[in-house]
Amino acid sequence: MSKVIVLDHPLIQHKLTLIRNKETGSKDFRDLVTEVAMLMGYEVTRDMELEDITIETPMGTMESKVLSGKKVGLVPILRAGLGMVDGMLRLIPVARVGHIGLYRDPETLLPVEYYCKLPQDVKDRTLYVLDPMLATGGSAAAAIDFLKDRGAVSIKLVCLIGSPEGVKVVQERHPDVDIYLASLDEKLNDHAYIIPGLGDAGDRLFGTK
Repeated sequence: MSKVIVLDHPLIQHKLTLIRNKETGSKDFRDLVTEVAMLMGYEVTRDMELEDITIETPMGTMESKVLSGKKVGLVPILRAGLGMVDGMLRLIPVARVGHIGLYRDPETLLPVEYYCKLPQDVKDRTLYVLDPMLATGGSAAAAIDFLKDRGAVSIKLVCLIGSPEGVKVVQERHPDVDIYLASLDEKLNDHAYIIPGLGDAGDRLFGTK
């Protein structure tokens, strides 16, 4: 079964409180999501492989470490996942960025794909699927399905807030994909919104509500 890692760093928790606050406007909301995504990035990339190289400092020669191993890809789930991309890119500026477009059918609550554009070499990359909210888990699980169908083998899911229901769905469908959260909230309500959550992340990011 995949791991669920809740990142409880004080800065993440402080900024998440500001994100949740209904009085936080779109600009501050966007900035805070970017900042939290960057802070989370330190933890979700903790297992990146290193190799030794020889360099010259102003004082002499030394052996030092640089990243090696698999290349990185960021895959935001449109549209709310876009809010997390810049924060991750600040840490990993060479990462390739793919996009998966999904929306939740308001009647069935099931995810519907409308767009998918990925780097050609997804099988050679560690992919970080980005979405602020892990609610029902349907969209995240479907996005991971699409990535695996295209050859991806190393995938992590990174969300600000998750529900127990969503975590369960992803773990059952993709037991090889670890889940990183800033908070695991209480439950879903009858409309499949996370409680206490933060409302609709896409609307709050882009000022559409």
